[in-house]
Amino acid sequence: MDSVRIKGTNSPVIVHNPYLQGLKDDFLYHFNLGKGTHNLPALFGDTRFVCVGGSAYRMKEFIEYIATELGMEDPQSKYPNICAGTDRYAMYKVGPVLSVSHGIGIPSISIMLHELIKLLHHAHCKDVTIIRIGTSGGIGLKPGTVVITKQSVDATFLPKFEQLILGKTVVRDTELDCCLAKELLECSKELDEFETVIGNTMCTLDFYEGQGRLDGDFCLYTEKDKQEYLAKAKEAGICNIEMESTVFAAMCKLSGLRAAVVCTTLLDRLKGDQLTSSHEVLHDYQQRPQILVAHYIKKQLKAKALHR
Repeated sequence: MDSVRIKGTNSPVIVHNPYLQGLKDDFLYHFNLGKGTHNLPALFGDTRFVCVGGSAYRMKEFIEYIATELGMEDPQSKYPNICAGTDRYAMYKVGPVLSVSHGIGIPSISIMLHELIKLLHHAHCKDVTIIRIGTSGGIGLKPGTVVITKQSVDATFLPKFEQLILGKTVVRDTELDCCLAKELLECSKELDEFETVIGNTMCTLDFYEGQGRLDGDFCLYTEKDKQEYLAKAKEAGICNIEMESTVFAAMCKLSGLRAAVVCTTLLDRLKGDQLTSSHEVLHDYQQRPQILVAHYIKKQLKAKALHR
């Protein structure tokens, strides 16, 4: 139990926007939720863990799984989508756990995070831990390996997120919570069900050319170019590639959220670009981050109960 870290007390979710105070209502358009139309503290005030992932189906699958793991499963419940009034994102909740989809890529997850962070702030949530669970392409790892991100880097291997704001480039840090990453690795050792590593994650702006694939609509480089690039990435400590982690890390840090990224690798990009594993095998791989994060949440809740 000594390895379990109980996060500080009453740490708020921070927003950096003085104009929000002047709004009579703050309508979270892409969630179809509003400060004036919904009692956000009553609906979400007990949230302590938020898990986000690209697929709406996968995030519903996760909430069903975590409900069973926490002993909160209701045979009568179909776990309705809280954001059913919109088709942009899906949101599910059971107990202190919120599960939200974010779509694919930096723009999609960025929009979702703006509204999610405001929701947590308006709901007066405290001591929130947020974890992105997803899939990725591995670099030199056996498919199915789970990567806990040490540091998110861009396609030039630098730990930063760049965004144009009012025509100017703003650079933000992509630091994640190193203690949380170590705790998650310890949980994987306790489970002893699949290989898990801590390493850097490269976040790209594109699935094809941005990741050096040879099977996109355009490919104006050679396989040698690709292999040399991925080799340099591996030398930089990069274990996997995905498309959301830099903005996720940057926004969570600005908001005071304890954050981690946990992704399973579906293939080794040094050996190919297309998925060749069966649907059953891929589904097994996709469940691994869910299993790991669920174990972590259970461990944290148990530790919190013992410390009361």
